[in-house]
Amino acid sequence: MKEEPHSVDVHVGKTIRIQRLLRKVSQTELGDRVGVTFQQIQKYEKGSNRVSASMLVEIAGALKVDVRTFFDDLSTPDTANDNTAPSEEFVISREGVLLNAAFFSIKNEALRKKILKLVQAIAKTGELDTEAAE
Repeated sequence: MKEEPHSVDVHVGKTIRIQRLLRKVSQTELGDRVGVTFQQIQKYEKGSNRVSASMLVEIAGALKVDVRTFFDDLSTPDTANDNTAPSEEFVISREGVLLNAAFFSIKNEALRKKILKLVQAIAKTGELDTEAAE
């Protein structure tokens, strides 16, 4: 019987994936930068293989992030909840990360707020409301 990945390993793996996608780096490219295969990067991202401290430092350097980034928002083991909500699943998905990056690349804050209101209106009604879009 295979053991489930530890919640910390899953969290670190998800964070590696998010940071990699935000920087538009493929698993192969990240693997090449740190000296492992893309399959190993996949296992790290799923949390099925633990990332050693030295490899975490290598990955942080390859992605140009502070190594502490991988532990941001980490729950303590007593409060960790292994059930990921559907909204969290979207946020860490490729589409979610790319949507987030595209949204925050819009420099005009007023435009971002209008886009947010439009999306909220669409979600509320299930269809495009022309008044909400204005």
